[in-house]
Amino acid sequence: MSDLTPQSETPTPTTDKITQAARETIYLCNFRVSVDGEWLCLRELNDISLTPDPEPAHEDPKDPITIERLNLMNMAKLSIKGLIESALNLGRTLDSDYAPLQQFFVVMEHCLKHGLKTKKTFLGQNKSFWGALELVEKLTPEAGEITASVKDLPGLKTPLGRGRAWLRLALMQKKLSDYMKTIINRKDLLSEFYEPNALMMEEEGAVIAGLLVGLNVIDANLCMKGEDLDSQVGVIDFSMYLKDGGHTSKSAEGDGQITAILDQKNYVEELNRHLSASVNNLQAKVDALEKSNTKLTEELAVANNRIITLQEDVERVKEESSYQMESSRKASRCDSAADGQSISETRKQLKEETLLRLDVEKELEVQIGMKQEMELSMKMLEKDICDKQDALMELRQQLEDLRAINQQLSHKSQTAESSSKQKSEVIVRLEEKVNQMTSTVKQLENSDKHLVKQARNLNSTAGKLLQLQQ
Repeated sequence: MSDLTPQSETPTPTTDKITQAARETIYLCNFRVSVDGEWLCLRELNDISLTPDPEPAHEDPKDPITIERLNLMNMAKLSIKGLIESALNLGRTLDSDYAPLQQFFVVMEHCLKHGLKTKKTFLGQNKSFWGALELVEKLTPEAGEITASVKDLPGLKTPLGRGRAWLRLALMQKKLSDYMKTIINRKDLLSEFYEPNALMMEEEGAVIAGLLVGLNVIDANLCMKGEDLDSQVGVIDFSMYLKDGGHTSKSAEGDGQITAILDQKNYVEELNRHLSASVNNLQAKVDALEKSNTKLTEELAVANNRIITLQEDVERVKEESSYQMESSRKASRCDSAADGQSISETRKQLKEETLLRLDVEKELEVQIGMKQEMELSMKMLEKDICDKQDALMELRQQLEDLRAINQQLSHKSQTAESSSKQKSEVIVRLEEKVNQMTSTVKQLENSDKHLVKQARNLNSTAGKLLQLQQ
């Protein structure tokens, strides 16, 4: 890996300085990888021996397992950040051939393999993270679809291939961060598959799960039918993260401005999606309220019709009772000597009609009370609908404002990109002019030397001539 680092023309440092630099490096895959800001610098220090502390009072910070966890966490940070930035600059859906995406899956595979317990089977020792990923299906029923899809994929014969396919499907569904947080929170279940000092059992695993949230801003469409996920070799390409010494401070500032603008744009887009989801939810609630309002209106109409029918029945009963009373009076006048039994029957029938009338009046009062309650509920529903519509209008106005801000940010991004291109062109032209001036100065120096030489020759010739004349 020494050919990947730029060779320095300055003299080599002393042994003490080299030892101090070596102690600041991190170790991964038998290489020393030093974090320099947001980049990596690879160094070869085969001749340096670091003497550990003879009596450590606490956990050694240079413990190989601890250093491996830190290395993997740093690599995950760089991989995720590089993938997000390159995907946003690319501006389209990612596919399986995209190099930063491939490196991200390789880094995630190394993180999941760290500290795995070796299980003995009939075919030998087996060491795979597929068993840990299958826990997600038990903890989150939504993940059952991904697990079933992975098991149904043709051509996957090993647990390693199934684990790789699971990672790709979870990324496409934008659920990878949620699933990783779910299994990391259940360390009692993970202890069956990982050692106590594994990355998934320590704080670094939770940090990586939090970093994965940023991948929800990118879209990926990965076809796994033609890929041989069982026999792929996962090797981290450090050349993608090495620092390039040719960057100037001005270009770094321009990149920082573009990064800030892109971060603002991503934030606005995410907020826009949340507002759209809330608007859709409010719209669904308004539709449900309108449906319930319609249903209550129909029920109110039915109740009104029933009240009218009951009022007609009461009028009819009143008329019948008055008619019967008049007929009984006429009969009593015409035949005062009528049988007393017929009078008692008439009185009995009159009482029944009176009771029926009272029942009808009570039912009418109940229906009137129900009508009043329905009218009150209708007024409350109408007020609620008005409030929801006002909130919906405000959210739509905010959505329009956010869209305008998004357009302004995109315009600023384009302006910043064009200005950075112009600055780079100016720098190239200035470098060309400097080169030309350097070559001109060299030519003038050569001509000056030539003139001095000619003057010396002329002086020597003049001296010779003066001697000859004397």
